Amino acid sequence: MSKVIGMISIKGGVGKTTISASLASALSIIHDKKVLLVDANYSAPNLGLHMDIVEPESTIHDVLAGRVRLSDTIHSRFGVDVVPGSYFYNGKFNMLKLKDRLKTVKRDYDFIIIDSSPNVNDEILSTVLASDGLFIVSTPDYPTLSCSLRAAKIAKQRGKKVYGIILNKIKNPRYEINLQDIEVVMDLPVVARIPEDSTGLKALFHRKPISVYNKRSRFAKEIRKLSSVLSDKKERKSVWDVLFPSDLRREEVNRQLLRKALHGEKA
Repeated sequence: MSKVIGMISIKGGVGKTTISASLASALSIIHDKKVLLVDANYSAPNLGLHMDIVEPESTIHDVLAGRVRLSDTIHSRFGVDVVPGSYFYNGKFNMLKLKDRLKTVKRDYDFIIIDSSPNVNDEILSTVLASDGLFIVSTPDYPTLSCSLRAAKIAKQRGKKVYGIILNKIKNPRYEINLQDIEVVMDLPVVARIPEDSTGLKALFHRKPISVYNKRSRFAKEIRKLSSVLSDKKERKSVWDVLFPSDLRREEVNRQLLRKALHGEKA
């Protein structure tokens, strides 16, 4: 059954679009899932730049304006079907129609991933209402986490399940909020911890998801682990981890719990 996953934050620059593009590509390429990736950052869309779609003829804006069908806006890139946004759209459109428009193609996909807007208005609400569940993307600093709290509140007020927090751009843990404190404040599990990775700048220059551009990067490895949970596949472990197993890190335990929540005790 298809699952619609929204990637939300209420602060720009946390890497939400980068994560959305890489997660969609990992689900498709590694786990052979049929994935639709949608740009719902209507006022500042840039998902197309991450997926090598520079001049789309029709976009999600056209769909929500009632001008074209959603199926007419799909571009195939890196194993993923992508619905980009328009960089210069001036017409009227109803962003709250996203859920209805996705229903027309939902049965064709294993996953639909929505890259949302950071704006606290109908833009983020569009993603929240259209999603079956949500991930909150955050960085481990006080200003961003205060915004992340607001994102979680919006989701919970609408009765939406929040799967967990994806903690991105970790630079120096000595001067950042630790995982345990974040979980206490947010009342949500951290399901991925991604260190700052210069690969992202290079991947964007080449207009490729990081999980495609550099599969061995630390970013790609963490995204791959999360994609394994969503697709209910075993994580690929290195020879070192197999020969010298260590205690599970907190986010790894949280991913195991998420797997059971999504797929049942058989996981």
